[in-house]
Amino acid sequence: MIVKHTQFSHSLWRLPLAATASLMMIAGCSQSDSHTATTSQNDPTIWPVLNNPVQADPAMEQAIDELLAKMTLEQKIAQMIQPEIRDITVEDMRTYGFGSYLNGGGAFPNDDKYATPADWIALAESMYQASMDDSINGISIPTMWGTDAVHGHNNVIGATIFPHNIGLGAANNPDLIERIAEVTAREVMATGIDWVFAPTVAVARDPRWGRTYESYSEDPEIVREYAAAIVTGLQGAADADFLSDRRVISTVKHFVGDGGTTDGIDQGDAQVSEQELFDIHAQGYVGGLNAGAQTVMATFNSWNGKKIHGDHYLMTEVLKERMGFDGFIVGDWNGHGQIPGCTNADCPQAALAGLDIYMVPTDAWKPLYYNLIEQVQSGVIPESRIDDAVRRILRVKKRAGLFDKPSPANRPLAGRLELIGAAEHREVAREAVRQSLVLLKNNDQLLPLDPTQHLLVTGPGADNIGQQSGGWTISWQGTGNTNDDFPGGTSIYGGIARQVAAAGGSVELSEDGSYQQRPDVAIVVFGEEPYAEGNGDIDNLEYQRGNKTDLALLQQLQAEGIPVVSLFISGRPMWVNPELNASDAFAAIWLPGSEGEGVADVILRDADGTIQYDFRGSLTFSWPATPQQAVVNRFDRDYQPLLPYGFGLRYGDTNVLDAELPVVMTQDETLSDMVVFERAPRSPWQLFLHSGEQSTAVTSSVQELPGLSSRTFDRLVQEDARRFVFAGGQMARFSFISAFPRDLRGYGEANSRLVVELKRQGTVPDEVWLGMHCNDACEGAVNIAPQLQAQADEEWVHLDVPLHCLQQQGSSLQQVFSAMYLETEGALTLSVADVRIVAGDPAAGNASCQ
Repeated sequence: MIVKHTQFSHSLWRLPLAATASLMMIAGCSQSDSHTATTSQNDPTIWPVLNNPVQADPAMEQAIDELLAKMTLEQKIAQMIQPEIRDITVEDMRTYGFGSYLNGGGAFPNDDKYATPADWIALAESMYQASMDDSINGISIPTMWGTDAVHGHNNVIGATIFPHNIGLGAANNPDLIERIAEVTAREVMATGIDWVFAPTVAVARDPRWGRTYESYSEDPEIVREYAAAIVTGLQGAADADFLSDRRVISTVKHFVGDGGTTDGIDQGDAQVSEQELFDIHAQGYVGGLNAGAQTVMATFNSWNGKKIHGDHYLMTEVLKERMGFDGFIVGDWNGHGQIPGCTNADCPQAALAGLDIYMVPTDAWKPLYYNLIEQVQSGVIPESRIDDAVRRILRVKKRAGLFDKPSPANRPLAGRLELIGAAEHREVAREAVRQSLVLLKNNDQLLPLDPTQHLLVTGPGADNIGQQSGGWTISWQGTGNTNDDFPGGTSIYGGIARQVAAAGGSVELSEDGSYQQRPDVAIVVFGEEPYAEGNGDIDNLEYQRGNKTDLALLQQLQAEGIPVVSLFISGRPMWVNPELNASDAFAAIWLPGSEGEGVADVILRDADGTIQYDFRGSLTFSWPATPQQAVVNRFDRDYQPLLPYGFGLRYGDTNVLDAELPVVMTQDETLSDMVVFERAPRSPWQLFLHSGEQSTAVTSSVQELPGLSSRTFDRLVQEDARRFVFAGGQMARFSFISAFPRDLRGYGEANSRLVVELKRQGTVPDEVWLGMHCNDACEGAVNIAPQLQAQADEEWVHLDVPLHCLQQQGSSLQQVFSAMYLETEGALTLSVADVRIVAGDPAAGNASCQ
């Protein structure tokens, strides 16, 4: 037996949701298994006619008519083009008059991660003034800046970082969500930005999906309520301060079905019936649009085999015509280029399907602009479709007051730097942390802890604000951040230490579990490293598969007789039965953000012994009973999770988990490939640049040293490859490094290979060394210049190097610090899309090193 089902069998446990009957109706597939698609689709009666609270204004529509009549085709197309700040200049804005622009994750003014709020305002002001300069185009239409402020203004150093959506869902508090959105709007407006790409209303049905933490729940009713709350918080209420000078434009995303893809594959195919598409995956749009959301972002995924960026039925017939949405639809990052027959630079199909704004980062914006003009002139795209798109864009700009408001630098909140990370904002975030925590186990009422004791705080996440904040934090994937990148923030250890010191106790910090004084209790903070879309996809839910370092730490402390409290950082529920067995108390703390002291508020008593705050979070994702139990959702026909939807202990509750949970290992115990780089470095590997005597970790999409630079670019999907430019004249290298050595001897015994997918551009010097680094006196490398010289220019190839060849050159696989490096003294331009150690066959002979 896994759990004592008699205590809560299929109940909603503590989660105060709507009546079960209405939930069964909303869930749609209440008596069926997940991902049961049918051929029945294109029935618009499934979709409701919404009561849009923001009605069309005849006077405004007349003004739009007059403006459209003055605009040239070129000016109209420019309104439909949204480039990215790394790919355009202020002069480009002045020349073309783009309707909008964005900063992608990890993009900053001046390519500077440490750009100040003043730098953000300066760029916003420059772009706005350029768009209003009528000296070239004879017309002035204000541009607008869109940003992914998905858990606070998360691109800006010093901003308040809130828990990710999965934790906020566990809090089940729409009023709190509205306050979080209000805070986010204020901090965004302080930097001169108009438009936020939030809320994400995906209903993640398979936690293997790397964007699960962007979802509030596996079921739709919380998502529907939260969508309304966050839209209201960002934009203001439709009958009150709607899009006032203290509000921003919001975007409900990603339409539709992104959380329902088969096998949890990012940008995959949602193979569901139309009824399930609406009942499960569209409820966030019902909530958000009923609250007056002005923009919707299209999704990368397909629905039953058809890319939604090119789906006329869903975007036009359903969303615009049936549901009555009169704002605009913006694409996702070059999502139009994924439509069959399209490229990033050429895609009339998207406009014909109903896309109003092409999000087109990279230099593809320019050919797309000219191609769209030609396609209208030749009749491929009717000009009426262009006029409809531009009307929608202008309507939103007028509703937001962009034609009337001062320029970004002169708006009421612009430049009020005291708003960025303000104390009252951080208090809202700290409250959100407290409400999001879910207690899974509490043997002998170990929690809450007496703060007058001697506590050990340990584990890799203990003093790591970057890890506790997760992806979409400063950088796109959330990697490369240190505590110094969160001025004003508090790590989990920092919050515990402050409160323990105030109570007269003592605390010791140790990442590896060692201590100077035997602790009364050990608090172990561990969990997933940061990731975002694509990079976060996994094939099963076992935590630390094949590398149980955190479990070893828990078992070490347990063996020493020290009570263990586990605080698990994750963006999804995971199979952690071994870790639960090795813990006396266990809490899912999700991705709490910058205000780690909210954890201390709950797990520590006051000095006088009273409880500060009880746990109040409840699971909005079913907790898996096995590593393979990825698709287990409330109301499934066979519902046997380890812990059900709605579960969450409170202080004083009796444990429901068995004392010893089954330790079920993965079905496939063969050695799996080790991914080093796929779209971004995979944990524990981090990318570094080295040139001469200088080295730097790569923490931005654009990074450089004298003699070596690196930049992300789109190969197949968003920023999935990196280009490295060696200037020549001095030795330079890039390398994938782990902070701690990795034992890769098993790969050597299995005759594995280091495989790199790359292409060269231009000439290749006679020496280009590819190798592994084990320590200062231990590395092995092979010269790959002949292979590079033999390949065609600009051709992607797989370079395959057997590990035993690197061993022959002096590399040891017992303690590998760098899984791969490439260095040269010559001039070279090289792009890399994938690096991995591919497991071989132990019975096979060694491959040739020639």
